[in-house]
Amino acid sequence: MPLIVQKYGGTSVGSAERIQAVAAKVQQSRDAGHQVVVVVSAMSGETDRLLGLAHAIQVQPSPRELDVLLATGEQVTIALLAMALEAAGCPARSYTGAQVQVRTDNAHNKARITDIDGARVQADLDAGRVVIVAGFQGIDEDGNITTLGRGGSDTSAVAMAAALKADECQIYTDVDGVYTTDPRIEPKARRLPRITFEEMLEMASLGSKVLQIRAVEFAGKYHVPLRVLSSFQAGEGTLITFEEDDVEEAKIAGIAFAKDEAKLTILGVPDQPGVAYKILGPISEGNIEVDMIVQNIAPDAQTTDFTFTVHRNDYAKALSLLQETAEALSAREVHGDEHIVKVSLVGVGMRSHAGIASRMFEALAREGINIRMISTSEIKISVVIDEKYLELGVRALHDAFDLAQSS
Repeated sequence: MPLIVQKYGGTSVGSAERIQAVAAKVQQSRDAGHQVVVVVSAMSGETDRLLGLAHAIQVQPSPRELDVLLATGEQVTIALLAMALEAAGCPARSYTGAQVQVRTDNAHNKARITDIDGARVQADLDAGRVVIVAGFQGIDEDGNITTLGRGGSDTSAVAMAAALKADECQIYTDVDGVYTTDPRIEPKARRLPRITFEEMLEMASLGSKVLQIRAVEFAGKYHVPLRVLSSFQAGEGTLITFEEDDVEEAKIAGIAFAKDEAKLTILGVPDQPGVAYKILGPISEGNIEVDMIVQNIAPDAQTTDFTFTVHRNDYAKALSLLQETAEALSAREVHGDEHIVKVSLVGVGMRSHAGIASRMFEALAREGINIRMISTSEIKISVVIDEKYLELGVRALHDAFDLAQSS
């Protein structure tokens, strides 16, 4: 019998009625001849409620105790879903992450899965039961409950699929697949029937919120076929695969964007070996991740201007650190900009097609959109533009690369 792992997020199990609807979907898969493992998140809003309680008790809660608390959210969901299946006449059994030995490292609140013992789950499947596993959580080598961080249930599902050698891992969300871009920005966005792991990984890292990036990485590493589907409407969804069919025709898979970027520039620093480290060293020590970097030689040829981007949440801290660095290096000035966005084209077809970048730049130029920074890789081109041009830029690129719905 084919083995399917299905994952349902918080909105999919947000009420008793929705849990019963999920139970009906699960039973439909079982009746179609599949063995089914279900991984679920906490009910929508529950994790935030638990976090609120924790912070009402302790300003900075103990990471260990916070994991013990947050793991209870999924425990509620697995029990309710098991009850719904049993009430419908479908044998089911629920397990916490610890009960099925989802083993992790000991990094509380952001643990990584190291191993899963699938024997207990497989025994239940062989006995004809649906197995329901709590996502987002595991257990470390000392027996402590751990959690995987926001979106961790996606990773739990993929890891479970890998451990059980499932035929497919299906991620059910509130959208019916992966689109060429966000339909809220471009109404003509088209659902992709398939996308490669490379493209999905880039899309996730560049701002697409459909899947957690760690889940995509895990699926790619262990060759787990991954499909994104809607919890609320029927459809084939989007299959994420290693196959690169029709690359010659499909030059661009989609357009991703990140609205949480900020740009910092230090002007007039000495143009000498090691200056990049002197600028970015303190930023790294401040636990701030840097994304795009541009360095230019100033007109006097003795100094350089250095620009980089960080997450907008880190902007104030990064600006303060950069001002200290500027004083130490006798730089001319420092300035920053929180009103920027990053827009990216993604597609494995870039490997075999020239002129993608020039076509992108031409499309933006036609709309009077100035490019602040550029970054490229083998299958993506990213540009930083002013925030006010986000929607216009995405729509212009969507049209320029013929990504709209076919008539």
